[in-house]
Amino acid sequence: MGALSHLKVLDLSRVLAGPWASQMLGDLGAEVIKIERPDGGDDTRRWGPPWLKNTAGEETSDAAYYLCTNRNRRSVTADFSRPEGQAIVRKLAADADVVIENFKVGGLAAFGLDYQTLKAINPRLVYCSITGFGQDGPYAARAGYDFLIQGMGGLMSITGRADGEDGAGPQKVGVALADILTGLHAAVAILAAIAHRDRTGEGQHIDLALLDVQVACLANQALNYLVSGTTPTRMGNGHPNIVPYQDFPTADGDMILAIGNDAQFAKFCAVAGHPEWAADTRFATNAGRVENRRTLIPLLRQATVTRTSAGWIEALEKAGVPCGPINDLAGVFADPQVMHRGMQLAMTRPSGDDVPQVANPIRLSATPVEYRRAPPRLGQDTDEVLRSLGYGADEIAAMRAAGIV
Repeated sequence: MGALSHLKVLDLSRVLAGPWASQMLGDLGAEVIKIERPDGGDDTRRWGPPWLKNTAGEETSDAAYYLCTNRNRRSVTADFSRPEGQAIVRKLAADADVVIENFKVGGLAAFGLDYQTLKAINPRLVYCSITGFGQDGPYAARAGYDFLIQGMGGLMSITGRADGEDGAGPQKVGVALADILTGLHAAVAILAAIAHRDRTGEGQHIDLALLDVQVACLANQALNYLVSGTTPTRMGNGHPNIVPYQDFPTADGDMILAIGNDAQFAKFCAVAGHPEWAADTRFATNAGRVENRRTLIPLLRQATVTRTSAGWIEALEKAGVPCGPINDLAGVFADPQVMHRGMQLAMTRPSGDDVPQVANPIRLSATPVEYRRAPPRLGQDTDEVLRSLGYGADEIAAMRAAGIV
């Protein structure tokens, strides 16, 4: 039994931020019921190729994007733009612990599925609303998408090659990081609200905005600006506060050096055959290396190209200097540490089709993550869930014929 096996989550969200939060809760044991439109379901089901292949090698209708964030849940189709579909959702909300939704501000009020309406049915409900810009403010009515938020929230201003270099310009991160970080913050907020409810019996509304999360996650770069008044700029793979902490060319490719203190720098210099760098007053301290990076980095690059990546990594690891390769995804999943930690797995659908998955990184000693349900086919669990709500076979058949489920 998972740590959250006592919780029931009603997921009205789609795409990434909301499903990422509900998958996290599901991995930790919560029962998650995902409500999807009968006419296609979650948009990400069609965000392909690539598409999942069945046991016969034929492509299914589920895109890899959908599969990355929809395990450990049941899929129920219900058109809640219609009264019968609304009734289904309200029945599920009546004994749910959590509702997650990512509709535009006020979008669910027209269907009687907003927080105030569902709170009247279930005062213990924790209702999490995820939007681009929050429930209030001048941008509240706008739609928010990860790419847009990475730009507006400052991340793209500090990501990419420095001005004046080939390929310079703003660059988004290679995954939808604003969505993922919002999903993680949503899971934390939900658990905090559940803890409050356990003490008081009261549910509450969570207002979570992608832009807020992106600004909050600027971390040291935000404080660099607020403390100094100087706007950070793009530095490629360089670090604003630590040197050397970036990629370096080798005889056969590239590697990462992540030197975090002066002792590690001295060890690197010894391995590189240049102990004089560690004694140089310009480079002996991190503050000096940051100030003199334009002089130091070219010297290091001249040294690193003299050995292969593997040669450097072997020598530096023995010396206790943090370093590593720059893996592509094939390299990631072939990495001995990643394999040992079981980060790649497969789950089997009732049809017998295997669905590749990436493991949850949380390791709990007493209540480990469980992989109970592979990402479901659209509406896979509709009949089962509706029967549990008291609907008869004839009622279900009639709603299906009418396109309600």
